[in-house]
Amino acid sequence: MPAAFIVESVQGEGGLHAASDAWLVSIAECARAYGALLIVDDIQAGCGRTGTFFSFENSRIQPDVICLSKSIGGAGLPLALVLIRPQFDVWRPGEHNGTFRGNNLAFVGGAVALQYWRDPGFELQIKSLAVEIDRRIRGLAERYDGQVDSVRGRGMMRGLALRDPRLAAKISENAFHNRLIVERCGPRSEVLKILPPLTIEPDTLEAGLNILEESFDAVLNCRTSAVNLG
Repeated sequence: MPAAFIVESVQGEGGLHAASDAWLVSIAECARAYGALLIVDDIQAGCGRTGTFFSFENSRIQPDVICLSKSIGGAGLPLALVLIRPQFDVWRPGEHNGTFRGNNLAFVGGAVALQYWRDPGFELQIKSLAVEIDRRIRGLAERYDGQVDSVRGRGMMRGLALRDPRLAAKISENAFHNRLIVERCGPRSEVLKILPPLTIEPDTLEAGLNILEESFDAVLNCRTSAVNLG
């Protein structure tokens, strides 16, 4: 029998595929049926990235273990947490160790960052920014439907999958030369990842999305660009 089921509700490096609530519920039910633990990897998708603090909240599943990192450290400080249901917590103090444990500065920074969640308006702000991101990237997907395979992700963790990974690389390179970092992910590095800070100002978000749009135009329209796209 399996010891545990480990899932990402929204894939990070795997290509930003977002699991449906129905699928997550079915996985949780399957884990219960086999007496296995349900572990959610919320290292990239957690801490508000998808709109709610935990990425799986809308599905109402109740994981036994949740892994958090990245954004939990506040202003980019290295920190990771493992949340375990008390009945399954058999670790002795200090026994569970790892790369990002025990950093006092990160604990302080993380505690300060969590204060944002005391304000209900913070979650509403994330959702508002997510709506704008969705509008802009769907517009790009519609304009270049011959080159864009799909729009992926959820909340402020979004992606545009290109049919040709080489085009994704060129768009990312063009954006970088115009002062915008756009990572790639997926099995062929074909997905452009859009991961702005949750606290980004609307004007800054708009400027970044404008650069992304200009990079799409420069590469996919084969217009003259400052970058040698070869």
